[in-house]
Amino acid sequence: MKALRFLAACILLATWGPAMAIEEPGYTVVRKEGAFEVRRYEPYVVAETVVDAAADEAGNQGFRILAAYIFGANQGSRRIEMTAPVAQAPVRIAMTAPVAQRAGAGGYVVQFAMPREWTLETLPKPNDARVTLRAIPARTVAVANYSGTWSQSNYEENLKRLEEALAKAGLNWHGEAIWARYDPPWKPWFWRRNEILLELD
Repeated sequence: MKALRFLAACILLATWGPAMAIEEPGYTVVRKEGAFEVRRYEPYVVAETVVDAAADEAGNQGFRILAAYIFGANQGSRRIEMTAPVAQAPVRIAMTAPVAQRAGAGGYVVQFAMPREWTLETLPKPNDARVTLRAIPARTVAVANYSGTWSQSNYEENLKRLEEALAKAGLNWHGEAIWARYDPPWKPWFWRRNEILLELD
C-alpha cells in the first residue's frame, strides 16, 4: 500500500502543469526588477526534514521522507494534498529538537509547504521522527526565477546574479538562500520552474 501511495505521488508530480491547480504559499508581489521580484509571503506551515547529504542528493532523500508523511505515514493515516514548491536550504547552525543538528554540522533542510487548510494544531503527527512541523512567519523575500537543470553550477550562477542585482538595488538580505523547485525531475529542463529566495532585512 505504501508503495502504491508513493507511486501515486510520483504520477501526481509528473502531471504538474498549468492545467493543475497546485497550491503554493500565498504572497503579494511588492516590487519587480529585471533580475528579481520582491514578495511578501503570508505565514504558512511546513513539514521539513534535515538530510546529511550533498546538495543534489539531499533533495531526493528529503522528498521521499516528506512524501511518505503527506501520503499517510502519520497518526491517523491522513492524506495531505501535495503543494509546490519543494524548498531546500543549507543547514549551517544548530537547530532545535526534534530535528537536531550539532553546531557546525552540514546538510540541507528540505521542506514541503502544507495546504492553507492545515495548522500546527490540526496537522497529524508524523510517524517518522525525521519529519518535523514548523510555522513560517510572514516575511519579505527577493526571488529570482530561472529555468534549466538542477546542477549546482546553474544554481550558483543564478544565486550570484540575484545577489549582485540586490546589491545594485541597495537591498540587504540575511540567512541562507532557499532553492525552490516546482517540477518533477523527468520534466524537460527547459520547461522547469526554479526559484532562489533570499530573505530581505
